[in-house]
Amino acid sequence: MSSVLERPSAAAPGPSSVPPRRRTRILALPEARWALAALVLFLLALPPYLLDAPVWLWAPLFAATYVTGGWEPGREGLKALKDKILDVDLLMVVAALGAAAIGQVLDGALLIVIFATSGALEAVATARTADSVRGLLDLAPETATRLADDGTEETVPAVELAVGDLLLVRPGERIGADGRVVDGASDVDQATITGEPLPVAKQAGDEVFAGTLNGSGALRVKVERDPSESVIARIVAMVEEAAGTKAPTQLFIEKVEQRYSLGMVAATLLIFVIPLLMGSDLRSTLLRAMTFMIVASPCAVVLATMPPLLSAMANAGRHGVLVKSAVVMERLGQVDAVALDKTGTLTEGTPRLADVRLLDGPGSFGDLGGLGCSGDPGASGCSGDPGAFRRSGDPGGPGRSEFDENSLFDENSLLRLAAAAEYPSEHPLARAVVEAARARGLVLPAVEDFVSTPGTGVTATVDGRIVAVGSPARLLEHGVDHPAAALAAALEEGGRTAVVVTVDGRPAGVLGIADRLRPEAALATRALTGLTGRAPVLVTGDNPRAAARLAAEVGITDVRAGLLPQDKVAAVDELQGAGAKVLVVGDGVNDAPALAAAHTGIAMGRAGSDLALETADAVVVRDELATVPTVIGLSRRARALVVQNLVIAGAFIAVLVVWDLAGTLPLPLGVAGHEGSTVLVGLNGLRLLADGAWRRARPEAVR
Repeated sequence: MSSVLERPSAAAPGPSSVPPRRRTRILALPEARWALAALVLFLLALPPYLLDAPVWLWAPLFAATYVTGGWEPGREGLKALKDKILDVDLLMVVAALGAAAIGQVLDGALLIVIFATSGALEAVATARTADSVRGLLDLAPETATRLADDGTEETVPAVELAVGDLLLVRPGERIGADGRVVDGASDVDQATITGEPLPVAKQAGDEVFAGTLNGSGALRVKVERDPSESVIARIVAMVEEAAGTKAPTQLFIEKVEQRYSLGMVAATLLIFVIPLLMGSDLRSTLLRAMTFMIVASPCAVVLATMPPLLSAMANAGRHGVLVKSAVVMERLGQVDAVALDKTGTLTEGTPRLADVRLLDGPGSFGDLGGLGCSGDPGASGCSGDPGAFRRSGDPGGPGRSEFDENSLFDENSLLRLAAAAEYPSEHPLARAVVEAARARGLVLPAVEDFVSTPGTGVTATVDGRIVAVGSPARLLEHGVDHPAAALAAALEEGGRTAVVVTVDGRPAGVLGIADRLRPEAALATRALTGLTGRAPVLVTGDNPRAAARLAAEVGITDVRAGLLPQDKVAAVDELQGAGAKVLVVGDGVNDAPALAAAHTGIAMGRAGSDLALETADAVVVRDELATVPTVIGLSRRARALVVQNLVIAGAFIAVLVVWDLAGTLPLPLGVAGHEGSTVLVGLNGLRLLADGAWRRARPEAVR
């Protein structure tokens, strides 16, 4: 049967391959609805207020703003007060009402809107994380095909499977339970569990996991774990446990919130009560106490903290890093240890052809960052358009390397035959070979009699010759004694996946395929080492040999390979148990528990799983690894600016408080001083909005 010239389109995904989305709508959250109402009312009230319209036109709108935006934090603050906790939200509501009482209606309303919006964003982030954790369970199929003792098939809910059941897993289906293959062979994509970039060949005796995707072969699997104890279920449990047990995150100022708030309230009461007991008149005493409450209120201190962090968040967002909250921006600057995933983080996550070794005279392209014509259209196998990719039945067409039984293959002819045979296949290794041929502009002839054998490779007739491409262990008749086996072993020792090419039953060469390192990986690793004082740790589910090779390229010495998700969490816990504040950078479902357990987690966004993106505290949207050390540097600058602002705000408060207590501070002057300090620290914090702040935060190693 002749091959089709167009790559076959993927089959329509069934319910087992594409899990349904379970995302909470933003406006389904009450916090979001109230915050939106407060914002709309504030924007409606603002124009008439600024234009000096009659009070009856804007006052009801501002009053409604106070109610819609302030009742929720006010209620929570009163509930906290019952537990003898003075919540900053309650103080902000009181301060806003106090501002309104002395005529500063706009300032109070703005404060209410800011706090309502902040609470809504926190509620949305919490809901989305919960959505992703629930959605992870959908990776495991809802049903499975169970085989009875007499061989009959029965479709049953996956949750009803029991240890000892025998399952039939057809090509393209997700595996219904953790178990062991008892019959059949196939390639299984288990990146969701281990993070390995390539499907893993499975045969009788091999372990498989629920939720992983079967390839082109049929498998019979014996269930070895109850569905509630599967690896995918344990990932869900670990994410929920880590999220629930992580210490409550607080901004710096919130750490002293209780003492400061209690002290301010106590001082205000004393300033009001003591003069009354000593005979002072009520009006002047109340005015002094109100002035004290205004000038000593934490508004300026809170605003001294937020603008630098929010400005840093906005700046990072413009440069492709989404930081989810001001708390996260502050925590990034505290990081003193980094754990990096391998596949999709340090590497691109896509297999590429890295080596072509000829059996009679090995030649290597080395690291084929661009396996192509090097700009020379006249090079062997190249067309005038290096990007051209054509199929032709003309044996004498461009790109054809002539050979006979007495001539040696050259690299182009070997790659041309291998790519032609692999062209109809959908296997990731096949795509890597075909893409390499495309980059060289090779013309691929049509193929006939294409056969794909799971776990072995493909066979096809190309230009009248039988070409086989696949596993060295399956295609080499003489095993380890054959010269091709030595070539394959050498490539695998270097961290490559070896693929043997045979022509008419005789080995002609070996291809080496590897996941390509990100261009900036070594620089980013060096920058992270400089920032934290120690080299990052590599935590990966990939095999130790591939992990060690990549670690050596980027300068990492602490390599922890072959890890399941729970092992990654254990590695993070070990580092944090030694006192480190660990940043985890990853992209897959298997990284999510570690991202949740770490002090801070960053997900690579382009190919990151939904669970990783929602669990992480920040997302690198453009997949630029070099932005990770830069955002850490920016966080440290923001933290320094927060301290600077707190000093400014504290100085203003101290001067105004002393003035009010030692003399007579006019209320308008007290308000002006309080608002002036707020404006000053706000403008100071906005300095981090400039692009220059991002450039200055970038470590020298990645400039």
